[in-house]
Amino acid sequence: MTNFDQKERGIKKLRTMIEGLDDITHGGLPMGRATLVSGTAGTGKTLFAMQFLHNGIINLDEHGVFVTFEESPEDIIKNAYSFNWDLPSLISQGKLFILDASPDPEGHEIVGEFDLSALIERIQYAVIKYKAKRVSIDSISAIFQQYDSLSLVRREMFRLVARLKSLGVTTVMSAERVDEYGPVARFGVEEFVSDNVIILRNVLEGERRHRTAEILKLRGTTHMKGEFPFTMTNQGINIFPLGAMRLTQKSSNVRVSSGVKTLDQMCGGGYFKDSIILITGATGTGKTLMVTKFLEDGCSSGERAILFAYEESRAQLSRNASSWGTSLEELENSGALKIICAYPEATGLEDHLQLIKTEIDTFKPTRIAIDSLSALARGVSNNTFRQFVIGLTGFVKQEEITGLFTNTTDQFMGSHSITESHISTITDTIILLQYVEIRGEMSRAVNVFKMRGSWHDSRIREYVITDQGAQIKDSFQGFERILSGSPTRVSIDEKVELSRIMRGVQSEPNQ
Repeated sequence: MTNFDQKERGIKKLRTMIEGLDDITHGGLPMGRATLVSGTAGTGKTLFAMQFLHNGIINLDEHGVFVTFEESPEDIIKNAYSFNWDLPSLISQGKLFILDASPDPEGHEIVGEFDLSALIERIQYAVIKYKAKRVSIDSISAIFQQYDSLSLVRREMFRLVARLKSLGVTTVMSAERVDEYGPVARFGVEEFVSDNVIILRNVLEGERRHRTAEILKLRGTTHMKGEFPFTMTNQGINIFPLGAMRLTQKSSNVRVSSGVKTLDQMCGGGYFKDSIILITGATGTGKTLMVTKFLEDGCSSGERAILFAYEESRAQLSRNASSWGTSLEELENSGALKIICAYPEATGLEDHLQLIKTEIDTFKPTRIAIDSLSALARGVSNNTFRQFVIGLTGFVKQEEITGLFTNTTDQFMGSHSITESHISTITDTIILLQYVEIRGEMSRAVNVFKMRGSWHDSRIREYVITDQGAQIKDSFQGFERILSGSPTRVSIDEKVELSRIMRGVQSEPNQ
């Protein structure tokens, strides 16, 4: 049997057109089978079920039937308008049918007394009449809640799923669960009536909610493992398939200026275009200044740039920039710069990432800056933040944008851990800014700690902030252990010896 024959005889998949889902399911949901989508209240189960149908109708002209056990058709239609989905138009065109199996307000049974035969026939009639390829049922937990005998309800659900399979439709069924990491569904048997299970979570971390989607099983086919962050936009659910990202972005040898001439020299001619640069240091060391000059240089060169600010307001940014000789208002008015100020705790990291992606897609910048990443890290777990950073850097590299990110360290003076930022290993350049106390005075030091693919000046150099920006001076002459925060003088003999070692000349042995 050839590979082609094996592929044809295997399980085909139906594209959901839900952003990110087809990536983590390796092509979509298994065609002609039932998928259980389980989650606690507010995780987006009903939205998932309707988006599955809407996307099929709009993008693939595959008609659908929506079976509702909890909400009235009127409420479903109203909610859909929030996502700009005109369901009445699809209904009038015969592309969508909403089958109302919701509880009767008068208290009369609609489903029947422990016999889904009538409902099964109604669903089959709708599928055939509207030539449906997709069916969504929201939610099967409502059926289980009405009866005491779970075994009998399970039997009836097996009948329903078997009938849907015989009709060749691909089905999504939603179910409720009690705990985010507890049993798959409320009654413990819902997952057994379906071939595939997707779990949606909405976990509270600190002050923010963190939504994830996990493919628990896709029977007979492959899928990506683990939890993937997702958010809800005005287009529906958007999953970020972090594990699906490939390191295939181009690597450019073109240089772009940092906006500080001496820093460009220290970096061997400037930053690499399409690279990720991290500037890390304590508060007040000049990180925002470096960001401002980087953006100003891009705008002055005819490029577009976006600043995502998470620590200062627009007024504060403008005031600070003007003290360095930069007018952010003029850059914005020229259309070259866009500034987005947001409160970090206002929403989850998935929503911040979606906002960044949307603004980049709309504005088409060649440079972006985020000031700062550490503000976004507050109140979330290390794993959640790392997922955000991977998604962010992966997207920026994919779009071939030069990204400059800042990170504020907790330690005011002395050395600090670069790896705590969770971004050091996936950045191309790291620049350290820090305070140094010498001769009873406080100075600032800059060091190009890392720069992939290029020579760079590894010396620790002093810099001062003037009304024109950063002025970088020579190295701290006669001192060592600058980064450790405990500078000490180097004797003349030690300096000579150090100079010889640096030139590769071995010192003469003592007589």
